[in-house]
Order: sequence, then structure tokens, then C-alpha cells
Amino acid sequence: MTTISILPISGVSGEKSYRAIAGDKQWIGKTAGQALDGLTAQLAESEFGALLVIQNFNPDLFFSANQQKRLSELMDLWRVARDCGATLLLDQQAELDALVDAELQAATARTNALMQY
Repeated sequence: MTTISILPISGVSGEKSYRAIAGDKQWIGKTAGQALDGLTAQLAESEFGALLVIQNFNPDLFFSANQQKRLSELMDLWRVARDCGATLLLDQQAELDALVDAELQAATARTNALMQY
């Protein structure tokens, strides 16, 4: 089963959208559902199962407010660069990748914690 993360992102003008990520595939939508639908359309049937865990995206012990803020800042920079046909600086891209990985690990840890109940 493929793990999918859906992250809230804020645009430069403050509009909120969502980014769904699964491995090297991603989709951005105005809602978490749109992002998920766009991403799952890219996945083979064998890559997507039916288990969904919805998080309220508040900071927690697995992913802090500072991490969320920095992820949002880097996503804003990434979108601007993408729209200009450019890429992030190497250190910014590495930090963004690390934060996406950290959020994925946090989502896994949250799921494990939920399964303990």
C-alpha cells in the first residue's frame, strides 16, 4: 500500500490549498479531497488502498508549529520558482525534502499512536 500525505499550504496571498504526495507523485488542490483525487488518478489501482487517516493539521509532538511554518514558507518559495520555470536553491530544496519526509514520518507516528487505542 502506498502512503499518501496531504499537507496544507498557504499561498503568497494567504489562500490555503493542499498538497497530496505519494513517492515521486504529487497534486495540489483547493481542498484536501481535490488534492487526493488528483493524486490517486496518477496511481495504479494496486498503489492505493482504502485506509485514510485525517489529521487536523495542528502542531503536535510529531510535527511542531515551527516545522509547519517553515514547510509552508518553503512551499511558497517552491511554487514561485515553479511558476517562473526555476527551481529552489539546493539548500532550500534539501530542507523542503527533509520537512516533507519529517511530516511523512510524523503521519506514520500519529497512525501508530492511534492504533494503540
